[in-house]
Amino acid sequence: MATERIDPPETPSVGVGALWDDDPRMAHPLDPIDLVTEVSSMMSVFAAQRFERVDAMHQEALTELTTFRGASLEMIERSLRLELAAALQITERAADRMLITAEGLVDRYPAMLASLQGARTTERHAEVFVELVDTVEPELREPVVPLAVELAEAHPLGTFHRLLRKLVETVRAASLEERHRDAVAARRVVIETSEDGMAWLLVHMPAVEAQAVHNRITAIAKVLGAEDDDERTLDQLRADVVGDLLVDGVVAAHPGAAQGIRATVAVTVPALALLSDELAQKCEPALVEGVGPIPIERARELCGSADGWMRILTHPENGMVLSVGRKKYQPPKALQRLVRWRAGRCMAPGCGLPASRCQIDHQTAWEDGGRTELTNLAPLCQGHHTVKHHGGWVVRQREGSSGAIEWTSPLGRRYVVEPERRVPVFRAA
Repeated sequence: MATERIDPPETPSVGVGALWDDDPRMAHPLDPIDLVTEVSSMMSVFAAQRFERVDAMHQEALTELTTFRGASLEMIERSLRLELAAALQITERAADRMLITAEGLVDRYPAMLASLQGARTTERHAEVFVELVDTVEPELREPVVPLAVELAEAHPLGTFHRLLRKLVETVRAASLEERHRDAVAARRVVIETSEDGMAWLLVHMPAVEAQAVHNRITAIAKVLGAEDDDERTLDQLRADVVGDLLVDGVVAAHPGAAQGIRATVAVTVPALALLSDELAQKCEPALVEGVGPIPIERARELCGSADGWMRILTHPENGMVLSVGRKKYQPPKALQRLVRWRAGRCMAPGCGLPASRCQIDHQTAWEDGGRTELTNLAPLCQGHHTVKHHGGWVVRQREGSSGAIEWTSPLGRRYVVEPERRVPVFRAA
């Protein structure tokens, strides 16, 4: 395909035309790779423009306190992050990263922003740049920034990430001990659902202890693998050992109150699916809260034996809860379980936190006359519960919607969040 030369504007600050100025390739037909890189260059330019607009929106929000009904700066930040995620249909983590990257490029690293505007690097390079260079103490950044920009323009993403990390670690070597103390304070455990009824259990912990954990589970796995009738691979054995230790294990160093704790997980299974494979094929799949569908054989095993699993049996045709039965502020246990079962997760836009880890919220507050009933209750994680009450949002449960929640943002946009399950209403014929 041939293309004619497109001259840039006389004063190109940010524009696609500037990419092709004095490019000798434009006098010749473009090959397929040229066509791809051409679009990639435009994407870099548009990414730079989006970062500039995101930062402008961010700065405006911090000054327009009346729009957010006098909320604190922290609440404005959280509210803005929620709205940006909902508007772009991305996660709040991605929205937060976009806000941080935009602020970094516009306010602290204009040289990197200019590189992105000129399509000399990519959006992912810019994100990694801000993420790593921001870890350098402000007084040490000045010599790092130009070197980091050169690395971004000269290397593909993987090599750039490795070289920049090495540069940053070299510059920050003197403060390693203090930074390690701060990093230890941020240790945590995260679960990420995967496909086919699986999940990743991620533990962020000190490297020495992590290596010790890996060594121990490997040693136990090798002992088990040495048995003649065990055909599991070493990786499979390691995974099984971790599950056995964490689900059933007892640590003598823990206080007595902690030693009796066992895992509790909610499993939702259509009642007839437990009876035969033929009936199971006609029913909805068995679900584990926070995980998703699991094989029916695994569901039968859990419902038949394990004490730590909350079994919720449902009608095979309409999904109505069969085994979870039932005027005060605190909802009774049965009602809490039904509210969480219906939603499946936090009912804020885009949030995927399992409902079992959420607080029960009255959409119309108790002090404003709200009732403690299914049509006025929904699970919200602690962060979104706080944003709902203090971030300038208006939240209501849509009448007759079987649990759909409508969020109206401080800027007036509306977002509707549907529950994962419906609770049928039975009426006389």
